[in-house]
Amino acid sequence: MKYLPDIYKKNIFSINYDKLKKRDIKCLIFDLDNTLALIDSTKVDDKVRKLITNLKKDFLVIIVSNSPKKRVSTFGKDLGVDYYSFALKPTIRTLKKIKSKYNLESCSIAIIGDQFITDMGYGYKGKITKIFVDPLAVKDLHITNINRYLEEKIMYKYSKNNLFKKGKYYG
Repeated sequence: MKYLPDIYKKNIFSINYDKLKKRDIKCLIFDLDNTLALIDSTKVDDKVRKLITNLKKDFLVIIVSNSPKKRVSTFGKDLGVDYYSFALKPTIRTLKKIKSKYNLESCSIAIIGDQFITDMGYGYKGKITKIFVDPLAVKDLHITNINRYLEEKIMYKYSKNNLFKKGKYYG
């Protein structure tokens, strides 16, 4: 069950952040590609900017992405948040850095992302809250296509056991 999300929502705008705050979540780690922005987008969407600006009032917001530094830094700097590129999710080396830098416990951190293998795997390995959102678009990076194939197999298995169904949101 390592990829099973704790919360599943349509997108980052449908997450109940007040509920997360009440659960004592202090840090929100966002994936970048197909979570905060389309993979070919070069700038922050105004709606995303407004959300992140509001979230920064109550949470430490960080972008953790497997994408190159040039891409991730553009979004991180524009949003005024810390960012980690080439994170190699689902490995948790960046999570260890974040926990140490900000003196955080796993129970106070949530990962928000659109991939089971990388994002939910990262959450599982790091023992943090896992929030899965539908990808913003069908178009993915080529390397992501392999993960999507494996993801479909995992989702099918979870669906057969009535644990997860694509489009049936919870949390």
